[in-house]
Amino acid sequence: MRVKAAILLSVLAGPLLSGPLYADGESIVREQCAACHQLMEPAEAESAVSRLERQAPPLYYAGNKFRREWLVKWLQRPDRLRPAGYYPAVEIVPGEDGDVVETSTLPQHPSLSGDEAVEVSDYLMGLTARQDLVDADNYEPGTVALRMGMMDFRRFKGCDACHRDASDSGGVSGPRLHDAWQRLQPAFMSSFIADPTAWDEATVMPVQSMNESAVHRLVHYLRTIGDDS
Repeated sequence: MRVKAAILLSVLAGPLLSGPLYADGESIVREQCAACHQLMEPAEAESAVSRLERQAPPLYYAGNKFRREWLVKWLQRPDRLRPAGYYPAVEIVPGEDGDVVETSTLPQHPSLSGDEAVEVSDYLMGLTARQDLVDADNYEPGTVALRMGMMDFRRFKGCDACHRDASDSGGVSGPRLHDAWQRLQPAFMSSFIADPTAWDEATVMPVQSMNESAVHRLVHYLRTIGDDS
């Protein structure tokens, strides 16, 4: 009986020992992501100075921020969401025709297999430390004329100083926004634009004190250009 039990145990354990190194999304995240990303909300308030210690954006509210379908695809074939990296001042150098991003020094995000991407996405969608902010937001998807939305984004709000609303137009110090609608949850976009410091005390995103309709108009514009991306 002991011999049979030992044989059975070896048969059952074999695939586990010879299979993937990680058993679930949490294991992958803690092994591969925790060195750069914050997975838990800091116990103490952060400042602009403490932000310099970060290597990448925090993930403890990833489930309030991202769309799962986008995460699964992006983790398999990651591309750069921030043209100048997480610390633009380090990667931007003066050029003859203006500032230039030194792309050779920008870190590359690791890619995952399809199964790993699904596991990691499922785990990240469970990180919802800012659910109260999502619940408090009342954004409803709407529309805005493309020309008016572009004028509002670029001229009236000045968002293009840091963000791109087209692949070849806009600033590079913030994350690109021309495909934000595909990447981010609408309630997150609305709530973050209204008060970015409520999400991240150490953010460099300015608080513009806009009223609700102005905030929603910007999100409508991101929806308009995102649907066409």
